[in-house]
Amino acid sequence: MNNVDFELLERKLNKCKNIKLEDVDINTVDDLDNIKINRKKSSNERIIDFINNSANPYIFKVSGRLVKFEFSNNEDTAENCLTKVIKNLYQ
Repeated sequence: MNNVDFELLERKLNKCKNIKLEDVDINTVDDLDNIKINRKKSSNERIIDFINNSANPYIFKVSGRLVKFEFSNNEDTAENCLTKVIKNLYQ
């Protein structure tokens, strides 16, 4: 982790998070099934590897569909948000 260029990672994250899903070519996006994480590394090292090795750490292909992750500044957890989505789908 000593050789990590954090400024470069931050620039990549800032650039990638502002890309609109409709502007993305599906053929240039990583398929989530193909992303491999080395679980022997620390969580910080895994995050850094993930950012470095993905074309866009916010946008993926899942079952042939584009998916974009976005984060809000509220106190809701990812688990709570997913639970709400599932409840709304199956009401």
